[in-house]
Amino acid sequence: MVIVTGANGFIGSVMVWELNQKGVTDIVAVDSVSLSERNLLAKRSIKKFLLKDELWAFLDSDEAKKNVTWIIHMGACSSTTETNKEFLWENNTYYTQRIFEWCTQHSKSMIYASSAATYGAGELGFDDTTDPEKLRPLNLYGESKVLFDRWALKQTKTPPHWYGLKFFNVFGPNEYHKEAMSSVAFKAYNQINSTGVLSLFKSADPKYKDGEFMRDFVYVKDVTGWMAELMDKKPANGVYNMGFGKPRTWLDLAGSVFSAMKKDMNINWLEMPENIRGQYQYFTEAKTDKWLKAGMSPAKWPLEKAVADYVQNYLSKDDPSL
Repeated sequence: MVIVTGANGFIGSVMVWELNQKGVTDIVAVDSVSLSERNLLAKRSIKKFLLKDELWAFLDSDEAKKNVTWIIHMGACSSTTETNKEFLWENNTYYTQRIFEWCTQHSKSMIYASSAATYGAGELGFDDTTDPEKLRPLNLYGESKVLFDRWALKQTKTPPHWYGLKFFNVFGPNEYHKEAMSSVAFKAYNQINSTGVLSLFKSADPKYKDGEFMRDFVYVKDVTGWMAELMDKKPANGVYNMGFGKPRTWLDLAGSVFSAMKKDMNINWLEMPENIRGQYQYFTEAKTDKWLKAGMSPAKWPLEKAVADYVQNYLSKDDPSL
C-alpha cells in the first residue's frame, strides 16, 4: 500500500497516474480538497480517499501499520506568496514532521516535497549538497520548506528510506487549478489561445535582457518517473534536486509554446510589478551531480518535447486531464 498526500493536486495526482502505470492500485489518496470540490483522480485506480485530517486516524489503524510501504507526501500549501506564517508552518513543516516520525516508528519509507525556493536568490548556487542551514529563502513558503529539511537531516532515527525533493519549475497536465501558481507554459497557452499574444515581464535587473532570465523547467512526467525510480532503486537517504539540470530562457519557453500551437511568436512586454522585484529569481539551475552519481536516470523530457506533449496531448483536448 502506498499513501499519496496532495493526491488531488498537481504533482500528487500525476504520481497516482505514475503508480497506476506501473500496476500499483493499492493507493490511499489524501488531500485537503475533497473529490466533490475537484477530482483529479477520476481516471485513476485508488483504494480510498481521505481528507488530510483523516490521515492520522488511518495511520493509527492496523491496516496502515501492516500494509503501508511508502508515504509520498506532496501535500502542502504551495503558494510562494502566502504570508500567514502559522498556516505555512502547520501545513508545510509540522505536518511533514508527524509523517516522518510515524514512518520512523513503523519502518515505512517516505518521499516528501521540498522546494527549489529553499535556495533563495541562488547566491550559494542550487546544489543539493549545500548545508540547508546556510540557505536563505526569499519568502515564507521557502522558509517553511527549508525548516523541515534542516530538521530531517538532524534526526538520528529516520525512516529506512527517505528523500526530500527540491522541485524546480515543474509544469504539465493537472496543474490547471493552481491559478497564480500555475506554470508559465500553462498561462502562455491560454493567453495565446485567446489573444494570439503572450505577455512577459521585462527585466528589472540590468544583468539580464528582457526574456532572457533563465529557469530550470522540468516536466511533471520526469518528476514522477524519478519518484518511482527512488522507490525502486533506493539510493542514499537525503535531499535531492528535481530539475532538468539545464536552464532555459523565458523566450525558449515562449517559442516552444508558440511552435507547439503552430503560431508565430508575438510577445507583449510588461513592467515587472514592484511587489515581486525583491523576491524574483532570475536564474535557477538544478545541480544534478549527486542524483546522477547515485545511479539515477537523467531527464527524459527536454523543453521542446515536453511542451509539445503538454500542448498537443492535453491542453488542446476537450478533456486536458491526465
